[in-house]
Amino acid sequence: MGGVAAVVVVVIAAIALAGGGGDEPEATTTTTSTTTTSTTTTAPVETGYPLTGLPIDDPARAAQPALAVKIDNAEPRRGRGGRPQAGINAADVVYEEMVEGSVTRFLALFHSTDADPVGPVRSARTTDLLLMGPLNRPLFAWSGANTGVAGAVRGAPVVDIGYDVASGAYNRAGDRPAPYNLMSSTGALRGAAPGEERPPPALFAYRGEGEQPGGRPVESVRIVFGDGPGSAPVEYRWDGQGWARTQRDTPHVDASGQQVAPPNVVIQFTPYAEVQCCDASGFPIVEAQLKGEGDAWILTGGRLVEARWSRPGDADVTAYTVDGDPVGLTRGRTWVAIAPPGSAEAR
Repeated sequence: MGGVAAVVVVVIAAIALAGGGGDEPEATTTTTSTTTTSTTTTAPVETGYPLTGLPIDDPARAAQPALAVKIDNAEPRRGRGGRPQAGINAADVVYEEMVEGSVTRFLALFHSTDADPVGPVRSARTTDLLLMGPLNRPLFAWSGANTGVAGAVRGAPVVDIGYDVASGAYNRAGDRPAPYNLMSSTGALRGAAPGEERPPPALFAYRGEGEQPGGRPVESVRIVFGDGPGSAPVEYRWDGQGWARTQRDTPHVDASGQQVAPPNVVIQFTPYAEVQCCDASGFPIVEAQLKGEGDAWILTGGRLVEARWSRPGDADVTAYTVDGDPVGLTRGRTWVAIAPPGSAEAR
């Protein structure tokens, strides 16, 4: 683990010099990261598939590495945009992160299930590398980045199966406009890195059978990542089984028409720092400050648990605790919103 952490430190140092972004220009500013020290080191209990806690039904599948896919989330505009995405309802874990302005994108983690198709696949950001730091060298599917970020990806503790490396694993969908038409499948992407057997660690703790969540009941939680161009407020509403997601006041459905409704939502209140100026519209590229600690809201079982998140180092799994004890999630899929402090409201 010490070796992995050392590699991550070198990669992140390179990122701070190079900047982040997709097709935007080279970095002209540097990032200042937080130095908060965590005092909580509680790790999730590994039971079942590590990213869902569900019983293992295929030992070979359980032994494979996590597959991280960068997926667009641009709102449709004049017939162009990332929605509806394909494959996101099959992902074990989905992170939503800010990229520039108020625009967000997804980093979807696949391990216990497959998806065909999956996409649209888009460009990497520095936050992706920070999120993947604890995943035990996952496969990373992405397309496009500036020179600094592309170099950082190739030096990071991930298996690069991006478009430039494994173009044969990708295809262009005829019913979507570019650049929102680059698609793949988990099978094709895993086929680009055969022989990898290195499962991810557990990212969350889960409740035992019959155990009830703490916290208080809520009907919904609304998140506003920002009020700049591209802003698409998100709401998660409890439907008795999961947290049905809407985005910009419309049901968030995948390409098959199924609404996103994971049994767990984690809202990790996290500051962002500018790492590059600027994108094509003049907005700074930002990076989540994921090392340290802060507040978190855990939505599970129809209730909101007010917790703390902590992550001592880049290679450490983020702990979500109340009074030092891990928060137990419902076994199954989890969406994690890396949201700025003060951006959410419970109803």
